[in-house]
Amino acid sequence: MRDRFDGVQVFVEAVETGGFAKAAERLSLTRSAVGKAIARLEERLGVRLFHRTTRTQSLTEDGQQYYERCVRAIEELRAGESLLESGRREVVGKLRVSLPVLFGRYCAAPILRAYARQHERLELELSFSDRQIDLIADGFDLAVRNGVLGNGTALHARRLVSPRKALCASPAYLAARGEPHSLADLPEHDTLVYWRNDYGLTWQLPDATGALIDLSVTSRLRFDDLEVIADAAVDGMGLAWLPYWLIHDRVQAGELVELWTDRPRAAMECYAVWPTTQYLPLRSRLAIDALATELPKRFVV
Repeated sequence: MRDRFDGVQVFVEAVETGGFAKAAERLSLTRSAVGKAIARLEERLGVRLFHRTTRTQSLTEDGQQYYERCVRAIEELRAGESLLESGRREVVGKLRVSLPVLFGRYCAAPILRAYARQHERLELELSFSDRQIDLIADGFDLAVRNGVLGNGTALHARRLVSPRKALCASPAYLAARGEPHSLADLPEHDTLVYWRNDYGLTWQLPDATGALIDLSVTSRLRFDDLEVIADAAVDGMGLAWLPYWLIHDRVQAGELVELWTDRPRAAMECYAVWPTTQYLPLRSRLAIDALATELPKRFVV
């Protein structure tokens, strides 16, 4: 019976990662070993699962049908594991979590580390990246994401916290250039802009009525790291619009001044996101609960 399932995991990984090389990396195998495992599976099934070229592999019609059934079978196995976990209330197994770099490092990771310390049989893997990863294709159980979520049905989400954002500048900059009093004043100031993949993050600031307006801010100073923007603001290089949790210590130390504190301020929604499943594993569910409970305590300022 065991021989009937040899190669199935390799096959599913090859499909979901988009190739033999990425599947090999995920499974800690050589590319040759992945190719041989799938060849043996094809020989046993008597069908070709992949169209192969020198650079790519794509599913055949038989391969697509077999993959869909493999996924359903694996989902049933995971559901069974979840039921067992729920029954014994013991957190075991591997939990792979994707986190944004700075928010993950400073805000979420300490909570997840404490969670892992409480459950000695949990295998915790944290991956830090600001790119929008594909949870399913990249094999993650859970992600923490900031900002607006899409409308896809393949993922579930739970709001964790809504940290506010702040307009700020250094005392030296304000002494030299003055404080902007309205949106109309901003073009007269230097600004420090978050910029990735030729795209700038819009600022959300209040107009004269107090309504929050999305602004496309242009600048000669563009960075793809929020902490570098905070450092540049401390150096007096311009105005910055940043999460308050990131600049709080700098404000307390007098290195930065928060502006427009008497006006409405935008918040950046933070979510836990996970692949849609009938039974969420206990290790994932308790991790989400820990984040939902502990993260708000870090944003009381």
